[in-house]
Amino acid sequence: MGQELDCKARWKRRTSMEGRAQLETDYLLFRGPERIKVTFGGLTSVKAAGGVLKLDFADGPIELELGTAAEKWAHKILHPPSLMDKLGVKPGLTVRLIGQFEPQFIEDIEGRQSVTATKGKCDLLFFAAETSADLARIPKLKAHLKPTAALWVVYPKGVPAIKEIQVIQAGRAAEIKDVKVARFSATHTALKFV
Repeated sequence: MGQELDCKARWKRRTSMEGRAQLETDYLLFRGPERIKVTFGGLTSVKAAGGVLKLDFADGPIELELGTAAEKWAHKILHPPSLMDKLGVKPGLTVRLIGQFEPQFIEDIEGRQSVTATKGKCDLLFFAAETSADLARIPKLKAHLKPTAALWVVYPKGVPAIKEIQVIQAGRAAEIKDVKVARFSATHTALKFV
């Protein structure tokens, strides 16, 4: 999600702490006089009223004065987008997979009533790159994309065999632009090129 807002927080006995709240896919982080990380798996209650987001958790509660964003953030916490939503997989799109993907990912694509293709041009191409050497395939993969299509390069997080900057440079060398990054799984990141 990656949204950030300056706000005031109330936590434990501290009131009106000024800082910055950051909403991510599976946690909220407040940075101020105290650094408070609230993982969504540990929440017992999420409420928003009068511009205040209240989160109950084991070390809480915490109240964040977010103004009009409070209700939106509560909705996003309670109803996070699925991986398919984040990746733009929609019914009727032609999707192509290059490399090894988990069976659940393939099932999720099929559940969206997308067409999985092995030939021809596609709307979305997912390329699993495990090492920086795999990135040499990007220029050829670009030829399989429709004019308004996207290429998602899925690669392991935090390993020396492939780094984000290498993925970005390989895409730019193929004359495609990196426009979005998404958490693909606990171990992999996805970078979108158009």
